[in-house]
Amino acid sequence: MKRKARRTRRKSDAVMLRAEYDFRGAARGVTAARYQRGTNVVVIDPNVLDVFPDSSAVNAALRALASVVRHGRRPRKRGRRT
Repeated sequence: MKRKARRTRRKSDAVMLRAEYDFRGAARGVTAARYQRGTNVVVIDPNVLDVFPDSSAVNAALRALASVVRHGRRPRKRGRRT
């Protein structure tokens, strides 16, 4: 025999919010531009932190590596894959 699903009412958002959460003066989309730009977070292993002390060192190394990778690629042949 199947159990009947319990029907529970959801409380409205106004009832569920705590009194200290007051959004009456909030502006919608204030930080949207910052989120739209996006960000990438990369965790560096502790054993290479002495080589890359800050983000500018990491970016410089990645730019140098990117140019090597770009020039080392072989052009793709057009056609069917088998």
